[in-house]
Amino acid sequence: MVTMTTTTSTALLTDHYELTMLRAALADGTAHHRSVFEVFARSLPAGRRYGVVAGLGRVVDAVESFRFTPEHLAWLRETGIADDATAAYLAGYRFTGSIDAYREGELYFPHSPVLTVTGTFAECVVLETVILSILNSDSAVASAAARMVSAAHGRVLLDMGSRRTGEQSAVAAARAAYVAGFDATSNLEAGFRYGIPTRGTAAHAFTLAHADEAAAFGSQVRALGTGTTLLVDTYDTREGIARAVAAAGPGLGGIRIDSGDLGAEARAARAQLDALGAGSARIAVTGDLDEHVITALADAPVDVLGVGTRLVTGSGHPTCGMVYKLVSIADRPGADAPMRAVAKRSAGKGSVGGRKVAYRGLDHAGYASRENVVVRHLPDAPEAGLGRALQVPVVRGGNVVHHPSLAEIRAHHRGAKAELMPLDLDLAPGTPRLAADPTALTPTTGA
Repeated sequence: MVTMTTTTSTALLTDHYELTMLRAALADGTAHHRSVFEVFARSLPAGRRYGVVAGLGRVVDAVESFRFTPEHLAWLRETGIADDATAAYLAGYRFTGSIDAYREGELYFPHSPVLTVTGTFAECVVLETVILSILNSDSAVASAAARMVSAAHGRVLLDMGSRRTGEQSAVAAARAAYVAGFDATSNLEAGFRYGIPTRGTAAHAFTLAHADEAAAFGSQVRALGTGTTLLVDTYDTREGIARAVAAAGPGLGGIRIDSGDLGAEARAARAQLDALGAGSARIAVTGDLDEHVITALADAPVDVLGVGTRLVTGSGHPTCGMVYKLVSIADRPGADAPMRAVAKRSAGKGSVGGRKVAYRGLDHAGYASRENVVVRHLPDAPEAGLGRALQVPVVRGGNVVHHPSLAEIRAHHRGAKAELMPLDLDLAPGTPRLAADPTALTPTTGA
């Protein structure tokens, strides 16, 4: 597998106000006060019972690449966003703090402390936008994908959403869907960058480019072999299946149907393929699939499900609504300065002060029974008896200490999802059973 890491700077993938806050904090000294920021969601999208954390690996890459180039600094000076002191600070910016987070692939619920950033106020505050942009987008795709995996009941799931979102968003979405259990993607950059299996054969344009359907199928079989998958619904699906078997013979790999009543079309196709001696040919369906359509196809003879629009766009993955909030800060510089909890009290947007850590309580059968979230300032003083610790060290002293492979991330997701009860996996609208109660959070000793 080829792996690739980006060296492109992520420093300007941020909002204007991050740098105006920095400018003022440098002037009044707050920039150098030790701080703790947390990422959490106050609620899940309406009707969702759980969410899936995705994008942590990309967050780490983004933090490592958060460097201001001379060109960046010149532009910031020219536009008046940065003064001399701010530009000088940004010129030498390197994140030297710590990050703790839920493992990628882990499940999260309202008020779960998904990610904690510790360092000086200056080095933490400028990371807000890039961290949230990654976690909100990737976790939204992974959460939608996980529901589709449940609906598919072991059938092959392909990400085919590249043409329905931005070009880089498509790569990130392919990775997030793979984390949540999708089997492959159509996106070659995702395959190259992350080692995700890729799939694809032909679109309707290939059939239309030939004199007739038989010529198109013959060309594809000669180039790709009889095991290829032929798209049979350009003109008439029944005739297309007959031509597909005629072109490839009984060893035809599969057919794809992209239109019509997919359940009825698949049943008719299975009967026709079997009658023509192509009993081993797989049936793939595509076309505006989501978890509900996939569920409706449960009894249809469908082997492969290709999902695009509703995997990668907002209609399929409503925003996670994760926020990045300051929860603790020192009143003077220095690593030994005492910390004090801080919290918003805004109506509907309140937060709980103090550093939080979380544990997944499990019952005697191994099912998740409670999301135990406690408040404390010491990151390395675990409480006993509260369950499986959910946060792990990711960055220490600016150095990455957490390096799971995508295979390990996928395995962790499967294990975490297996802790859910059938009620939690129900695709009907519901509420999260394991949501932490923010009003019940109380500080532990050691603050």
